[in-house]
Amino acid sequence: MQIAFPDELGKGLNLTPETTRIGLAIGLYAERRITLGRAAGIADMAQAAFLRKLGELRIPMHYDLPELEEDLLVMRETE
Repeated sequence: MQIAFPDELGKGLNLTPETTRIGLAIGLYAERRITLGRAAGIADMAQAAFLRKLGELRIPMHYDLPELEEDLLVMRETE
């Protein structure tokens, strides 16, 4: 996916492709629109690194039953 917006909107924001990906991932995760794993993938970060970034920004981790089930499935597949 490519996103384009006028240069003047990004002026002074010091945006890079990396910071933009991370910001998008954090926003979608904070809105509970995507899982931690998917957010880390969008951010192109390991889950542990993404969790550290959330902690730095004081964004709470959400973890519910569907995420637990997804994690258990992944664990079973890697055995």
